[in-house]
Parts: sequence; structure tokens; C-alpha cells
Amino acid sequence: MEFFVQQLVNGVTLGSVYALIALGYSMVYGILKLLNFAHGEVYMMGAFIGYFVLTGLGGASSPILPVAPVLILMFLAGMLGAGILGVVIERFAYRPLRNAPRIAPLISAIGVSFFLQASALLLFTAQFRTYSTPQLIPFSTGLEVGPLRISLVRMLVIGSAIVLMIALTLLVNRTRLGKAMRAVSYDREAAAMMGIDVDRVIVATFFIGSVLAGAAGVMVGLVFERVFHFMGFIAGLKGFTAAVIGGIGNIPGAMLGGLLIGLAEAFSASYISSTFQNLIVFGILITVMLVRPTGLLGSPVLKKV
Repeated sequence: MEFFVQQLVNGVTLGSVYALIALGYSMVYGILKLLNFAHGEVYMMGAFIGYFVLTGLGGASSPILPVAPVLILMFLAGMLGAGILGVVIERFAYRPLRNAPRIAPLISAIGVSFFLQASALLLFTAQFRTYSTPQLIPFSTGLEVGPLRISLVRMLVIGSAIVLMIALTLLVNRTRLGKAMRAVSYDREAAAMMGIDVDRVIVATFFIGSVLAGAAGVMVGLVFERVFHFMGFIAGLKGFTAAVIGGIGNIPGAMLGGLLIGLAEAFSASYISSTFQNLIVFGILITVMLVRPTGLLGSPVLKKV
């Protein structure tokens, strides 16, 4: 039971990260019907920004500030840097192709992904960077209740992810910007005729989605410690898988898909073999697409006459 509960914690931790990445995919697809395959690299850049902030503040072994301000600055810098990067990508890579055939922005997204990978390799080298989290927040500290043992770092990651998801849900459902996002998602041309600044809404969508990816990057750095230039590729694919499984374009679906993918990866690695975890994860994607092509919480697209 103790082993099972530990894998459950691992799965929820991973799932929280995948859910944040999946939310970026779903938001952009919901607005533009675009698969932003550069989103994984935005997540990677967020992880690097968090690392450099930690290093600039003295490193995990001897930070010049207390732990709480260091973590807050890491998250703020990683989220803001990733958000700005997302806006730049939208402005220069996607906006000129907004009215082009669907294949053009898709190829552009793949090109931006490779460009960011190569840029990270040139700027940061292929060396693995380490957050050294146990020196900052000892893994021995945390919560122990019966078979449940969860470190403070994992509690921070899960709690932060839940707060961000709730904040995004409230923003989309309760604010004027969220109402504009839903209107643009439903019919971009009609929203523009009603006076909604479509460009502003699209920029806000890219910024918010990228902010969530940057937060996920810092979270992964804190939990798994290592960051490197290629880390966004597989994470981006799994975030996209989570979005599709939940129903791409559906925000609750992205959250659900992320948690399912995280749990599937944790339990398959622990009870079967880590060799087959990616096979099982993508096998779930194929199965869901065969049984329910719109995703678990997705709805069929209404055809406009």
C-alpha cells in the first residue's frame, strides 16, 4: 500500500505538470485552431530561467535570500520570461500566417520548436543543469500520514498547479477577457464585428498559456532537478497527448488528460517497466481516439451553415 500511494503521489505530481502544459495547447487551439508545437520549448525555457535565477541568487546551497522569496522569484521570472517568449512567437511566427492554409502555421510551429532547441543548445550548451533542490528544500521534510509520504517540494508543485488551474478557470469564466476569449473561440469574425480586439485576445491567450508552461518548467526543475535543451520535446508531446485525450480546446479536459497521463506514466514505470511507459501513454492516446475521437470531455464540432 505504501508503494502504491507513493506512485499515486508521483503520478499526480507529473500529471499536474502535464496539465499545465496541456492547458497552453488547448487555449491556443481553442482560439486559433493551431497546434503550437513550440509550446514544449517554451516550457524548457521557463525551466532554464528558473535555474539561472536560482544561480544568480547564490545557488541552492547558499542563497542570499530566504527560501520563500527565492522560490517566488524563480516562479515569477520563469513565468514572465516564458509569457514574453510566447507573445514573441505569436507575433513573428504565427500572426503573418493567420489567414494562410492550415498547414503553413503548423510547419511554422515545428520550425520554431527546432529553432528554440538549437538556440538553447548554442546559448546554454548540452550540459545538464541541476537545481540541487534537496539543498534548498530537503526532501525529508513534508507530510507523513499512514502510508502517505509526500515531500514539501511535491506539495508545492501540486498546490501551485491547483492554484494556477483554478485561477485560469475563474479568468475564463468570470472576467471580461475570458468572455472575449470564448467569443473569439466560437467565431473570430463575428467577435471582431462586435468590437472585440481579436489580436489583443490572441496575444493574451498566448501569454497566459506560456506563463503556465513556464511555471511547469520551474516545477519540473524543482522535483526532478535536471534541465537541458531537449527536455521540452517529450514533455511537449505528452502535454499535447493530455490535451487531445481530455478534448483539445476544453480546459477541464486538459486538466483531466494531464492527470491521467501522469498517473499512467507513474504506474506503468513502477509496476511494469520504465522501458514501456511511453508506449503505454501513447497507446492510451490511440485507444481514446478510436473510442471517442473528440476526447473524454470534448464535444463534436458544430458545422456552420
